Amino acid sequence: MTRRRTLLLQTPRARAQRLRRRLTHDPTSPLAGRTVLVTGASSGIGEATARAVAARGAHVLLVARRAEALEELRAEIVADGGRATAYPCDLTDLEAVDVLVERVLADHGTVDLLVNNAGRSIRRSLHLTHGRFHDFERTMAINYFAPVRLTMGLLPAMRAQRFGHVVNIVTWGVQMKAPKFSAYIASKTALDTWSRIASREAYGDNVTFTNMRFSLVRTAMSAPTEAYAGRGETTEHAAARVVRALEDRPVTVGGWPGRVGEVLNLVAPRLSDALFWRFDRAFPDSAAARGER
Repeated sequence: MTRRRTLLLQTPRARAQRLRRRLTHDPTSPLAGRTVLVTGASSGIGEATARAVAARGAHVLLVARRAEALEELRAEIVADGGRATAYPCDLTDLEAVDVLVERVLADHGTVDLLVNNAGRSIRRSLHLTHGRFHDFERTMAINYFAPVRLTMGLLPAMRAQRFGHVVNIVTWGVQMKAPKFSAYIASKTALDTWSRIASREAYGDNVTFTNMRFSLVRTAMSAPTEAYAGRGETTEHAAARVVRALEDRPVTVGGWPGRVGEVLNLVAPRLSDALFWRFDRAFPDSAAARGER
């Protein structure tokens, strides 16, 4: 019961401890000595997060499809004095995810913290999506089924040791419901909702979940959209926020624009539709979405 009551104040306590460490010049991170698995670690937010986690003393397990890129990252982390192990895996292959879970648990016993970062974004209007049902299949495969399969595989060991935390990289789109992102936002909303339910079932075992509702981050995933050129936060800044979520274990991380959009959707849904319709018309599909490059 004491552990459950303590968990109610987990994030405030973590922030107080952070302040104490800052005042006493204590560099020790709560991640030191932990095992942290990061998916999509070969580039973008995943790569930056892996580097940041290793720098705080954790053993980072690198997961992505590109074996060469993972090995390069692993070697760089080790050369900098960190600990890292690479596990190449195509997460859209659910049987391969099961094999990955077996290997990881055999090698490490358990994973303390998991960052479900690997994902796919598609920005395309519905009128361009007819005949492209695979847009929905592909986003669900990597944005929903893959992280759920991986989390379900690692969850029993977390619950058995009575500690674990899962960070999901989702999007503020789950609050905003932005046009042109029907496939992407639907898949991320599924993960967001699934995680909130899982966190309630695992609460008594001290296993927690954070949904990180990022806005725009400058990654290769957003590059095909001309309107996003040069916009958004850097991957390093995003990774710093992920690390803080791993340390503090909040329920949700987001920003005020997403919260405003969420409230507007609730209190004035037709007005919200009208505003987003105008927004949709103001920012056309990219050349990539139109199939022009």
